[in-house]
Amino acid sequence: MDGAVLDIRGEAPSSAVTVHAAAGVSMALPAVVAEAGEHAARTTLEFFTARIPNAHTRKAYGRAVFHFCAWCQAHRVGLRALDAPTVSAYLDGLQASAASVKLTASALRHWLDFLTQRGVLTHNPALSVRTARLVVTEGKTPVMERDEARALFASLGGGGLLELRDRAMFAVMLFGFVRVGALCKMAVRDFEDESACAFLVLHEKGGNERRIPCHHLTREYLRASIAAAGFEHRSKAPLFQTAPGRSASLSGEPLRPGKVWEAVKRRCKAAGLPSTISNRSFRATGITLHQENGGRLEDAQALAGHADARTTRLYVRKERKLAQAEVERVQL
Repeated sequence: MDGAVLDIRGEAPSSAVTVHAAAGVSMALPAVVAEAGEHAARTTLEFFTARIPNAHTRKAYGRAVFHFCAWCQAHRVGLRALDAPTVSAYLDGLQASAASVKLTASALRHWLDFLTQRGVLTHNPALSVRTARLVVTEGKTPVMERDEARALFASLGGGGLLELRDRAMFAVMLFGFVRVGALCKMAVRDFEDESACAFLVLHEKGGNERRIPCHHLTREYLRASIAAAGFEHRSKAPLFQTAPGRSASLSGEPLRPGKVWEAVKRRCKAAGLPSTISNRSFRATGITLHQENGGRLEDAQALAGHADARTTRLYVRKERKLAQAEVERVQL
């Protein structure tokens, strides 16, 4: 992170003061924090760097903290004057979904707790604040039907280098329930194809490394893709690489999630599939098919790498089909 300039503001108000640390690390902080003194500023910098390693979480928490601080500034509430009723009033006034309010409350609670631990505040004013309970029984990620998934893979059997790359990429995500972040980190050697059973080595968020069995179709598609690309066995090269201008020549650089998303959109459009399908749709589709075919939820949880089975259950959509069938029983 040497020399990094971290921007946690996102779409939040631009009013900010920059704080600098050793090795050139700097970050724009809300004016309310800066006005509370150097200790508050440096502690907040530490919170958003050392305590939140995930860039997506840092961005989401940063937006929440900046918006809250802008509100405090508008209401002339200093950082050390914060109390539970003030935090509660802010959350109550948010024009946002229950999930967004939950995220904001979590961001404020963690940030203010860290300031309390470091002695900036005497207590955490957000600790006793509660938000409305959010109960989610089904996720919102679009799921492909069986015939849609078959049509997509069938459309990628032409034998071109990029077609073979995308077919293998989609198979890893669907049959292995693999997150796009882990997919983009895979090297050629992470496809272990030396015995009767093949395996995929995944490098996931939080530094976790997992080794999962490779579906027979994924194995077939990966073999074809690797052969077409001319990759050496056990190479450290990225397994899924960019191709500038969509040429038949790979760059040696790994695909990023955004580029995978573009490939998903392009291939789905060509196959006549819904435009709502995204990277996460492959993971959700795989888990749903696993459950429809009689798989155990705990096994799906293990394959997906979820710490809680409730998270896995959010991806399962077979109940939606059952509900639709029951609704259609009502005949006039």
